[in-house]
Amino acid sequence: MITKQATTWFLVAVAAIALYLCYRIAEPFLNPIFAAIVLAIVFYPLHARIEWSVARPNLAATISTIVVMIVVAIPAVLLGVAVTNELNEVYQSLSEKSAAQGGLSTYSMRIMEAPLRFAGRYIDLSRLDVRPALLGWVDQVSRYLVGAGAKAVGNILSFVLGTVVVFFTLFFLFRDGPKFQQHIAAVLPLKDEQARRLSAGISQTIVASVYGGIAVGLAQGSLAGLAFWVLCLSSPVLLGLVAALTSLIPIFGTGIVWAPAAIFLLLGGHWIKALILFGWGAAVVAQVDAVLRPYVVSGRAKMHNLLIFFALLGGVKAFGIMGLFIGPVVVSVTMAVLDMLREINTSSRQNEQTITAPE
Repeated sequence: MITKQATTWFLVAVAAIALYLCYRIAEPFLNPIFAAIVLAIVFYPLHARIEWSVARPNLAATISTIVVMIVVAIPAVLLGVAVTNELNEVYQSLSEKSAAQGGLSTYSMRIMEAPLRFAGRYIDLSRLDVRPALLGWVDQVSRYLVGAGAKAVGNILSFVLGTVVVFFTLFFLFRDGPKFQQHIAAVLPLKDEQARRLSAGISQTIVASVYGGIAVGLAQGSLAGLAFWVLCLSSPVLLGLVAALTSLIPIFGTGIVWAPAAIFLLLGGHWIKALILFGWGAAVVAQVDAVLRPYVVSGRAKMHNLLIFFALLGGVKAFGIMGLFIGPVVVSVTMAVLDMLREINTSSRQNEQTITAPE
């Protein structure tokens, strides 16, 4: 008995060390791996149909991976190209206008004339020297854009590597997913019913988080695009699509799109449109995320809205954008484990009462 316990503790210690080292090895790729798991769970019903039709695991996994790549990656690339073209056009337009009017600082001063005249009606601006502050702001923006451009090159390489890891992992999850699940369930000290319940809870939570992200993106993108169209901004459909994508970005979200657009309108002298866009973005578009996502996720994941709310916020703060999926999963697993412990405790009390009951 002593030898068996020593062997068990030795194996547990070795397993803990090995798992830690495996974590350090996989740490740079955790986000792509988790993204592949999310895609595998969401698209697994489609893969099951393809596998039933093809009846060859390797071919079915290849077809499913290509289908997911077409559904997810290609639209994102096309949208990225369209956004890049639009940004290039805006940059060219600003460069031409600033060059025609004596440089960027002079052009910026002329843009600021209308807002300053309006503010001067209500505020004494005679002691305010706007030019040095504006020149400093333009210099800071220029430096930031140069630094962002240099950083973007490294991010592109990292993005390409992450994409390769995602789809490479996705192929094996499609092909061997049930086997992986069986091996994990066999290691866990749980009954078959408990393991199935835990797995089902994780799957439902991930699917709910994806559906919540899609619902929020469609709603925020549509509302933002509607505002751009009503206010006669160029490319309202494209800007709405970009807003839908940026809805996944933690903290800032669609504000990355409508806030600069409002500033651009303000600098152009259209301060009424700028105020309308800023108010619509802050009071309507930005609030959709706080209302719609917890409602959609809680309905499918069977968790209270308050838990979903803190799981999303805390997940984003702890894990970045993938925290939108990791946070609800962590809370779901915690609730499932606590529920199992409650059942075990209740069962133990009932057995004790049965044993101690008088005959």
